[in-house]
Amino acid sequence: MKSMFRISFRAAAAAITLAALTAGPALAQKQAPWHSIGRDATPAEVKAWDIDVRPDFKGLPKGSGSVSKGEEVWEAKCASCHGIFGESNEVFTPIVGGTSKADIERGRVKNLEEGSTYPQKTTMMKVATVSTLWDYINRAMPWNAPKTLTTEEVYATVAYILSLAEVVPADFVLSDENIAEVQKRMPNRNGMVFYEPLWRVNGKGDVKNVACMKDCPTDSKIRSSLPGFARDAHGNIAEQNRVIGPVRGADTTKPPPTAPVGTGPRPQAVVVAAASSGAGDVRSLLASNSCTACHGINSKIVGPGFNEIAAKNKDRADAEAYLVGKIKNGGSGVYGPVPMPAQPQVSDADAQAMARWIAAGAK
Repeated sequence: MKSMFRISFRAAAAAITLAALTAGPALAQKQAPWHSIGRDATPAEVKAWDIDVRPDFKGLPKGSGSVSKGEEVWEAKCASCHGIFGESNEVFTPIVGGTSKADIERGRVKNLEEGSTYPQKTTMMKVATVSTLWDYINRAMPWNAPKTLTTEEVYATVAYILSLAEVVPADFVLSDENIAEVQKRMPNRNGMVFYEPLWRVNGKGDVKNVACMKDCPTDSKIRSSLPGFARDAHGNIAEQNRVIGPVRGADTTKPPPTAPVGTGPRPQAVVVAAASSGAGDVRSLLASNSCTACHGINSKIVGPGFNEIAAKNKDRADAEAYLVGKIKNGGSGVYGPVPMPAQPQVSDADAQAMARWIAAGAK
């Protein structure tokens, strides 16, 4: 009897084991099709992305930077867009201005109060935490080469901005050890308002709208539009969209469209050609290197349109070489007071392709 039980038990165990082995592939087939795609990020990869600095300064790296060092960095990498003293120019709104010693004392900016006639809201008027300045500069600046500043340069640049706003003295050295004390002098540190009624689950809405909320007319049309006089205020929108993806832009050099923008083929002006090394490839280079943020194809945005550059240099024998130099090294005074920042991140081959396209007429 014991022998029979032992044999039966072994047979049952073998059957269970066999069933598990044969079920494996079947179970694997039921997993999501993307189950085996990719891998877990390594700690080093996560650390490279996890660079945010919070208001309590969690994430702030150890280091320091002086105001004098910040002035050097600012003039070399920031002033072309933001002005020598943070007063800005034609590109961006001012960073410094509109705050006072009284604001630093109380932590609220007088010029932000209702009824103020101060003409421009600056960064130092609005920002409440010094960590915001540090974090943004660290991850996003300079505009043409983000994340290239060293830790010392970020500390120094923040220190320079704070010195211009008289939050710290001109001989100050900002560091991870004293930044919390600097926070106590931010002009708008108490400017973040908590409006408690908005957080009440059972509270009443803060807006009472009398517009149609139910049984609305079925012939209503919702679409965006611009008045005729403003259609081309920022150049031809069709040429400023990305060269890939579903987004469409109206051709603002023509009268308003009669059908909603967003359907049908992309305007010919922004079609990317398939031929290798053709105009489409160059336009992709222009977009990927953020050139189109400042230059339209046929119109000025911040800098001149590419067609204007082409026309200005059409008679130069060394047009290609000249334009390569301008792309790589920048310059100023050719098309007005706004300087062209250097683009050292653009490869020689890409700069040559862009210059050749412009010299050929930017078409």
